[in-house]
Amino acid sequence: MTDASFHDGREAPLNLGAEDSNDLQVIATLTQDAVFPVTEMSWRPSQRRFALLLNRFRWEDKEAATRRNRAFERVQAVLVFESVLSVASQGIDRSEKDMILSLLSIEFEPGEDGAGDVLLTLAGDGAIRLRVEALDATLKDVTRPYRAPSGHAPHHPD
Repeated sequence: MTDASFHDGREAPLNLGAEDSNDLQVIATLTQDAVFPVTEMSWRPSQRRFALLLNRFRWEDKEAATRRNRAFERVQAVLVFESVLSVASQGIDRSEKDMILSLLSIEFEPGEDGAGDVLLTLAGDGAIRLRVEALDATLKDVTRPYRAPSGHAPHHPD
C-alpha cells in the first residue's frame, strides 16, 4: 500500500456553486446516486431556500481509489438552492420518516429572464421540482470522507 500523494486531493472537500446549466451539470454529476433520508429535505419559504443533506459517492475520487486499491468513499454534503419560489414533489411520502431517497439527476429547465425550474429526479419515479427566480445552487462537503458502506461504486453511465 502506498501513501496518497498531494495530487490525489483525497481530503479536499468540495465547495461548488452553479449559476448556469453547465455549472449545474457538474454538481449533478457529483451528486448522482447520492442518498438521503426524506427527513433531510428542508424547504424554507421565507428564506426562499431548499436544501438537502446528502450522502454522496465521491465520483471525483473513484479513479484514484481504484488505482490505489483502496476503499471507495462517500461524504456528507449539503446541496442548497437559493431564490426558490415554490417546491412540488411526486412519489415522495414525507410521513414515511424512514424513507431513503436516491438522487439520479438534476436538470435546469430555463424560463424567462433567468428564471426556470430545477428538476431533481429520484429513483423509483420520485421527483422534486423547484421553481426558481434564478439558478443559484451550491454543493458543499460537510464531513470527512468515509468508507462506502457497500464497498462498491454505484453504476455510473458514462
